[in-house]
Amino acid sequence: MGAGGKDEGECFDVAYLILSGTTTASRCPDLLRGLLGLGFSTVIALPTPNASRVVAPRDLADIPGVRVVESYFDAAIRPRPPRGVVLFAPCSFNSLNKLAHGIADNLALSVAAEAIGRGTPVIVGPSLNQPLLDHPAARASLATLTDWGVVIVPQSDAGDGPRLAPTAQLLDAVRPFAG
Repeated sequence: MGAGGKDEGECFDVAYLILSGTTTASRCPDLLRGLLGLGFSTVIALPTPNASRVVAPRDLADIPGVRVVESYFDAAIRPRPPRGVVLFAPCSFNSLNKLAHGIADNLALSVAAEAIGRGTPVIVGPSLNQPLLDHPAARASLATLTDWGVVIVPQSDAGDGPRLAPTAQLLDAVRPFAG
């Protein structure tokens, strides 16, 4: 297996964008358009419950070719989510620590945890302010996820609030897996 749990040369038709409730979630429509532009035939957006406080699911669903999934009963992921690359961006402090501790208490975290267990590529774009990034739990979670083969795209935006890597950098991390 290569980095991020991928077999060398393995590509996918399905891409997931998992987003959590940080202010940088407002960038998700651009991320979804970018995933479509990479050539994925299926792009599924999976917001955490708190994500809807920042970005309306309809703003995600209005992008042609994107399927927003908010229920375990959605046909797009039944009987189980199809194999695909997972981009978890933005990933909040809460979601980062839950993911690294195997806590899958919502659909978005369940899909990410299953992808890690399957060995399919998972790419995480943390979106934390500096004090949360410096928190020992966040540092430990980032190390744990890296040890599991999860690719971490470091924050590089300047500012005092939550930060997220540039869209192009996040998409570049996904590009090798596009079918």
